[in-house]
Amino acid sequence: MIESCVGRPLFLVLGSSTRPKLSFRFHSKVSSVFSLRSMAKTTPSPLPSPPTPKKVTHEMELFGDVRVDNYYWLRDDSRSNPELLSYLHEENAYTDSVMSGTKQLEDRIYTEIRGRIKEDDISAPMRRGSYFYYRRNLEGKEYVQHCRCYVPTSGAPTSVYDTMPTGPDAPSEHIILDENVKALEHTYYSIGAFKVSPNNKLVAYAEDTKGNEIYTVYVIDAESGMLVGKPLVGAITSYLEWAGDDALVYVTMDEILRPDKVWLHKLGTNQLDNSCLYHENDETFSLDLQASESKKYLFIASESKITRFVFYLDTSKPENGLVVLTSRVTGIDTSASHRGNHFFIKRRSDECFNSELLACPVENISATTVLLPHRPSIKLQDIQLFTDHLAVHERESGLPRITVYRLPAVGEPLERLQGGRAVDFVDPVYSVDPLESEFESGVLRFSYSSMRTPPSVYDYDMNTGVSVLKKIEMVLGGFDASNYVTERQWATASDGTQIPISIIYQKNLVKLDSSDPLLLYGYGSYEICIDPTFKASRFSLLDRGFIYAIAHIRGGGEMGRQWYENGKLLKKKNTFTDFIACAEYLIDKKYCSKEKLCINGRSAGGLLIGAVVNMRPNLFKAAVAGVPFVDVVTTMLDPTIPLTTSEWEEWGDPRQEEFYSYMKSYSPVDNVKAQNYPDILVTAGLNDPRVMYSEPAKFVAKLRDVKMNDNLLLFKCEMGAGHFSKSGRFEKLQEDAFTYTFILKALNMLGSDQQR
Repeated sequence: MIESCVGRPLFLVLGSSTRPKLSFRFHSKVSSVFSLRSMAKTTPSPLPSPPTPKKVTHEMELFGDVRVDNYYWLRDDSRSNPELLSYLHEENAYTDSVMSGTKQLEDRIYTEIRGRIKEDDISAPMRRGSYFYYRRNLEGKEYVQHCRCYVPTSGAPTSVYDTMPTGPDAPSEHIILDENVKALEHTYYSIGAFKVSPNNKLVAYAEDTKGNEIYTVYVIDAESGMLVGKPLVGAITSYLEWAGDDALVYVTMDEILRPDKVWLHKLGTNQLDNSCLYHENDETFSLDLQASESKKYLFIASESKITRFVFYLDTSKPENGLVVLTSRVTGIDTSASHRGNHFFIKRRSDECFNSELLACPVENISATTVLLPHRPSIKLQDIQLFTDHLAVHERESGLPRITVYRLPAVGEPLERLQGGRAVDFVDPVYSVDPLESEFESGVLRFSYSSMRTPPSVYDYDMNTGVSVLKKIEMVLGGFDASNYVTERQWATASDGTQIPISIIYQKNLVKLDSSDPLLLYGYGSYEICIDPTFKASRFSLLDRGFIYAIAHIRGGGEMGRQWYENGKLLKKKNTFTDFIACAEYLIDKKYCSKEKLCINGRSAGGLLIGAVVNMRPNLFKAAVAGVPFVDVVTTMLDPTIPLTTSEWEEWGDPRQEEFYSYMKSYSPVDNVKAQNYPDILVTAGLNDPRVMYSEPAKFVAKLRDVKMNDNLLLFKCEMGAGHFSKSGRFEKLQEDAFTYTFILKALNMLGSDQQR
């Protein structure tokens, strides 16, 4: 779920974040349906004393303005300073001590969450040529197995009714890679890319064992699992694609983790002999790598926050190098794909801010034709190409949609598209995401969910309009979607803008009379859409009488490109005031009271939380800031910190006085003041490359020093993880259980056997 993983993006495809690409700053069954309204409140017990980090005056002067950071010393890029590590361990010990009285509740919630998971399960098999590929989870295991089995009827055309054979006569399953085995030697383990060669004989995968999002690339034989050649090492991203059956293209980063070079590696050759296809020297630009659906071309893009231009590489002749497809023009953003004798180009500009779709012949890229013109109220988000069809992923009124068009035969002229067929969806608020589909088929695969509908994989017949459910995530523990209400409300911002809010609650528990507890989530950066997706762990709150809401605030991309533009740079404060307006709306409409209102955000969403608790601390009962980007001015003034240079077009360049003053006016660390604050939980990851652990550490230290009340302030730093917390699927559930327990503690919604 993106709410738990989006952050200050790096340039890494997350399958949407936060920074989203490495370009941006889931036992025993337990009944959990009960209300805590009747639980007795307990008498608070004295809290232990929190750590008090030393103060070392550090002055920073710019434009005649002096900022004093007494906790600047907490930053250690090597993560090895004994005094620093001792302090972080003290903070973790303090948090454990404060929460020790609620450990029984935390364990109960963890058991509930885990009890909803079908632990032994497989993903929806995806056909690639002669094989079905899928991932298998095993009971009790943290990680997945990557598997495949042979397709007995591989010559038959793909159909929405295809199923992978099972039973004693079915082809045997082959385990290509077992992450559980690979993870045995590591406290953290993550595979960022798993790419099968076009001939299905080899697999290349990218492995991260620290959480710092620096990968090692291995190539193995798909049948034997034996290593082919030596691993590729260095500052490698998870951008990895095959260029034919015997070559790889990959992207590396510079010293500030900016993807700046793209390389061609011929199997069987030394890495030192790899060819650098392109080096991006502009520190505000980073590289991206994608394969066309046809697999005939790779597209290498160089992008900033407002500009993107594209090269292409012919996979049949990779030695010929890159060819320019779209030119570098400031303010023009392009992405590309391929089908037949045409390139398809999605193009955004100031005039076409929600993008238009063009096509051009491969042999004459200057002869462009507009297939889909710009529409001010509809954002063109993505496309998927097939031999005979085009699937267009769009957004209108804050909700995604898919429209399918039939294309003329390859070789015939391409003209403006008309008569598209829309795919129907049923929930009032929902999420739809594209999935890998077979290029030469008429079957579109997508993922659908809503806040009450578990993730569901559908195959859609683009010729008939028939959708077939291929897989729905099973939710155990007596889950019944009909018990929950989802709806959309609209809050009015201070400037009159209507802000959408997605809401879910258990209809048999919630009274809507201001007495219900509510958790409000927000993000609002990088044009990322925080869509109302399903999250099974959330039901441990909903089944305790909570309302859960998502504020789709400006700075995100839910309502189109201008929604994003109006929440960045010198309009960034709209993000914070929109969130406050949503909170006030929910209180005014009796969804909750400020005594029952809790808020949550991660990374750039953690910046949101830090800003609004400084601005309106009395509006919230409790706040959770996950890996929060809270030291905005100091970070954006330091080009040696990962992601800084590429994000001056997102936040502004504080080396210019106008941006310096504006950023300082909302930067959470710079605006902590002597006032009462709500209960606050802050988290961090020691190896986080997107938001350095020192930012949340400094925020907590400064809050402790000046806040005027004794409300909870807890800091939890994962010492062996990065931006996305621990890597195991059950380990991640423990984080949700801890967060929910903190919220219940802050609301005095604990059982009689728990102590505050």
